Amino acid sequence: METLSFLADGVLLSLQPINLMLIIIGVTVGLFIGAMPGLGSVNGVAILLPITFLVPPGSAIIFLAAIYYGAMYGGAISSVTLGIPGASTAVATTFDGRPLAMQGRASLALVTAAIASFVGGTVANVFFTLFAPLLATVALSFGPPEIFALMLLAFATFVGLGGDDIPKTIFSICFGLVLATVGFDTISGEPRLVLFDIDGFLRGIGFIVLAIGVYGIGEMLWTIEQTRGEITTTNPKMSVKGMVADTKEATRRGWKGTMIGSFLGFFVGVLPAAGATPGSLMSYGVAKMIAKNPKEYGTGTPDGVAAPEAANNSASTGAMLPMLTLGIPGSPTTAILLGGMVIWGLTPGPRLFVDESEFVWGLIGSFYVSNVAAVLINLAFIPLFVWMLRMPFTILAPLIFVLSIIGGFAAARSMHDIWLIVIFGIGAFFMRKFDYPLAPAVLAIVLGPIAEPTLRQSLLLSSGDPSIFFTRPIAAPIMVIAIILILLPGLKLLRGKRKEVKA
Repeated sequence: METLSFLADGVLLSLQPINLMLIIIGVTVGLFIGAMPGLGSVNGVAILLPITFLVPPGSAIIFLAAIYYGAMYGGAISSVTLGIPGASTAVATTFDGRPLAMQGRASLALVTAAIASFVGGTVANVFFTLFAPLLATVALSFGPPEIFALMLLAFATFVGLGGDDIPKTIFSICFGLVLATVGFDTISGEPRLVLFDIDGFLRGIGFIVLAIGVYGIGEMLWTIEQTRGEITTTNPKMSVKGMVADTKEATRRGWKGTMIGSFLGFFVGVLPAAGATPGSLMSYGVAKMIAKNPKEYGTGTPDGVAAPEAANNSASTGAMLPMLTLGIPGSPTTAILLGGMVIWGLTPGPRLFVDESEFVWGLIGSFYVSNVAAVLINLAFIPLFVWMLRMPFTILAPLIFVLSIIGGFAAARSMHDIWLIVIFGIGAFFMRKFDYPLAPAVLAIVLGPIAEPTLRQSLLLSSGDPSIFFTRPIAAPIMVIAIILILLPGLKLLRGKRKEVKA
């Protein structure tokens, strides 16, 4: 009862006129920041951080958290309407969101994303409120071996994303992992795979560069090739009655993915340094694995939109938990929020809930208010986003190209990245032409920078003994499950060949 009393006080605090106004502004700004390819919540929060010094610290972090919430919702917009992930957290949304839009069902994809995001955020808020200290303790027990085991499990869940062609899927994963190692070695500091000694490669290959190249330029070239230059439009229908019907269909066909994303996303988000991106990717992979008809995934199923969208919103709340209770940021965006808190004179950690209880519960209360505001504002703007798809592709294609270039340049302000975007776009086009799956390569470059250092740190801890992954109580079961999932496609292939031989 005491927790509910604190929560009620926090919600009332967040509903004060200044805080409510900042929540509405923050969510709206975040929605468009998330929808802008290459910008994302990290850049948005960092850019707007100085503005917060004009208001009290409690209101400031409520404003920044609202931007974070809005950006998580907004990432789905460009993924669905343009086929370009607004941020790494929304890359899995592209797999089924874009095909739905191309079928003239963008409204269904956007409504599904909004509802799943709301449910994911709500589930995460409840968990955060009830189990913050306990979950913080569990998160502390995750060292490098546990994080690597979790990353291997994430790889295992999307091994099947490339379809039945296992060799091509493995090649795609390996190609992504190679790209993830470009730059400086995380342990020795030596440069690796720096092509022709070009300085730009020393910074590594950013995910957003790859994502924009593959899903922006590559998808545009593929569509042009498929339509042979004809004027095309998806001609989506939009009406109030249609949105009500889409809401019912989204609930009926997306509930399973929403539940998986809500619970799994929060758990992964709580882990320090994991964040929303691995959570959304794992949720998509798990939803596909347990689906009655996995082949629907990638062709436009609401469940494929619901799982990653519920997960990234749930994980964004989960990432706040280690920041507040342990002083350890759970994602890049919460790292910026942590810096803001320190500047405002607040010390994150176990004592924060005691020494600054009004601040903490005001922030937790704002999560609930921001979640409601985000879903309402998002649904209100859906007709505008759907209207964009009524443009002929002869107009939309140059727009996608310009947005891709601007988004790629905005991330690091480097012409080197622009050339990489173009090269990756052309490469993605030819990979699609030869039936190589793109999703595993993109996901590998996201998870690679997390998996490699944790693998090497684990082996350093055990003096090179790989048994460390099978002797620790949390890492061992995760590793066993991951290995089983990785071997399953191969076993299915062997079984299929045996049946052919018998026949």
